[in-house]
Amino acid sequence: MLQVTDGASRRTLLKVGSLGLGGMTLPNLLRMRSAAAAEGKPTRGKSVILVWLAGGPSHIDMYDLKPSAPAEFRGEFKPIPTNVGGIEISEHLPLQAGIMDKLAIVRSAFHTNAGHGMGSQWMLTGYQPTIEVNDNIFPCVGSVVAKLQGANAPDLPAYVNLPRALGLGKAAYLGASCNPFSPESDPNSDGFQVRNLKLPGRVDGGRLDRRRSLLGQLDQIRRDIDLKGDIDGLDSFYRDALTMVTNDRATRAFDIKQEDDKLREQYGRNDLGQSCLLARRLVEAGVSFVAVQAGGGWDTHGDNFKQLKDNLLPKYDRAVATLVQDLHQRGLQDDVLVMSFGEFGRTPRINPGAGRDHWPGAMSVLYAGGGLKMGQVIGSTNDKAEYPTSRPASVGCVLSTMYYALGIDYRHVFYDQAKRPLPVLNEGKPIEELI
Repeated sequence: MLQVTDGASRRTLLKVGSLGLGGMTLPNLLRMRSAAAAEGKPTRGKSVILVWLAGGPSHIDMYDLKPSAPAEFRGEFKPIPTNVGGIEISEHLPLQAGIMDKLAIVRSAFHTNAGHGMGSQWMLTGYQPTIEVNDNIFPCVGSVVAKLQGANAPDLPAYVNLPRALGLGKAAYLGASCNPFSPESDPNSDGFQVRNLKLPGRVDGGRLDRRRSLLGQLDQIRRDIDLKGDIDGLDSFYRDALTMVTNDRATRAFDIKQEDDKLREQYGRNDLGQSCLLARRLVEAGVSFVAVQAGGGWDTHGDNFKQLKDNLLPKYDRAVATLVQDLHQRGLQDDVLVMSFGEFGRTPRINPGAGRDHWPGAMSVLYAGGGLKMGQVIGSTNDKAEYPTSRPASVGCVLSTMYYALGIDYRHVFYDQAKRPLPVLNEGKPIEELI
């Protein structure tokens, strides 16, 4: 059980059925809404879908091909033209090539840590960790959005991970209320279910009403014993928790079976495609930040080209291209920002196992929508895709662009448990060409 950093774990006097969400209580997840009114800018109804390519995608085989480089660098793939003159991407991303006018690629992103955990934490938080850990030292960007913006609609979580929780997607010092909700189930499965969005079978409406009544009776007791005022306002979070499981807004949002079968096929009947479709349903309903981690296997140390062309790129190309087009068809292209990246790129030089290894010195980041300027490539790398040669974009630049699109002040200052000031980002500014 996660310990809630704001102290709520000391006050588990009342539990509503089995409302635990990935190790936290649903009321704590919903607490972020009141904080949004007091911290940062109010929501403008914008949202983000992050397609997280865990393991590290090969930039030189996807968005930054080098056909003139020696064979041991350029690899097997060839570039193809896109529907924007002068821009080429991989032959194994033909669907994205056909909608390049709706995409923007930053080819010059970089950092300096080649470790999976440390690189992931850096890209997902904006902060470089100094030690290798399996949990968040700094809050994930989704948790920051949950804290400063909250959900875009009532009775929904602000921050969701699909299909399962990201290993480094948590809230750190922001508290468990800003951790992600995750269904922990594959939306491509016929048996897909979202836990904790309905009452346990043993808790009927009458029993829930009695629990609600008990909560009311305990209010005065809790106020009397709380000398520090720590639990002031907790009642509203429990009421929100009860509301979420006793109305069907969240249940409807997660019900991917309501989608037309043809559209589901267009996204791809696999975990990545269906997670992207579900992400679209969620942001349309009012979730503010969805991180999709599906279709894994991007750590291509061996057989890089076979893995990419036979499996990874076809699924990824279809899912992302369909998601972007779907958002446009629904008129959501300015309200939803799609981003795609991993913890680093991959080595330009091919290793003896026909693979590519970890390479943080250069990587590509994909943006789509969010009111940003599309149909362009920003930045460049040298002739072997080893390092940026123009418009270098730090992690802070990549993430501050996202915060800008949401209307969140990336210079906002939080305070950790030791009362140390910690800004949302400690470096970088939005990429000018995109804004």
